Amino acid sequence: MRVLEIDGVVLMVVGKTLLAGVDWQVEAGQHWVIMGPNGAGKTSLLALAAAVRHPTKGTVTVLGHRLGRVDMRELRRHIGLVAASQRLVDEELLEEEGASAHTVVLTGHTGTSAPLWHRYGPAEHERAHRLLAELGCKDLAERRFRVCSQGERARIRVARALMAEPALLLLDEPFAGLDLPAREDLITAIEDLSARDGLTTITVTHHLEEVPATTTHALLMRDAGIMVGGPVRQVLTSERLSECFGRPLRVDQMDGRWSARALRLRSGAEGS
Repeated sequence: MRVLEIDGVVLMVVGKTLLAGVDWQVEAGQHWVIMGPNGAGKTSLLALAAAVRHPTKGTVTVLGHRLGRVDMRELRRHIGLVAASQRLVDEELLEEEGASAHTVVLTGHTGTSAPLWHRYGPAEHERAHRLLAELGCKDLAERRFRVCSQGERARIRVARALMAEPALLLLDEPFAGLDLPAREDLITAIEDLSARDGLTTITVTHHLEEVPATTTHALLMRDAGIMVGGPVRQVLTSERLSECFGRPLRVDQMDGRWSARALRLRSGAEGS
């Protein structure tokens, strides 16, 4: 099944072109990473995949439904979205009310900012507990969300996004603001998600070190368009990343994880 199909898409906002002539297809069960410089169009592309924006030109089909011909609210029920730059719908209210991590995850079942207790039966409570355990947050279930660390909150948000059993999970810079241990915990949790049957994931990140080892495909973006996309080992190369970011880079891979560093350019000849 093709989870996402973007054909000839242009996206313009207030006269500014955010995406230009984009074509992209994602199949079920694939795990993509999107990389590129600031302003390349990564978050704009994810907004189309999340069914929160319509294209200015071209067509976008998500989970078999073409945007503009489907109830966007209903479609979004089958899409999980975690964006580090956005708080949960009414996260401040949840904090003021002292909501627990378990309660925050439960709200993912109804897609609401506040818990609708009459909609949560034993099965929903059990699922919320199970998801917290899968994300390494079992011991946080009764902890108030407002006192959880940034890393703990990141994993709780992913658990919440999975509560509605989405077919597509979108992660927009999920590692932003995390220290090294918290980043590694979240990467491990995301890698474990690859074992879920039929789940497709798309992750946007700025850093090669944050690419999960279970990533199957990569997309490099530059200047509001797609530079290259395909199997991860064919895309995340020194040559292609150097071209994408506009400076010479050396890319290394070890144990399925990636790293990059800039190459120092020497001026003048030695010994002259």
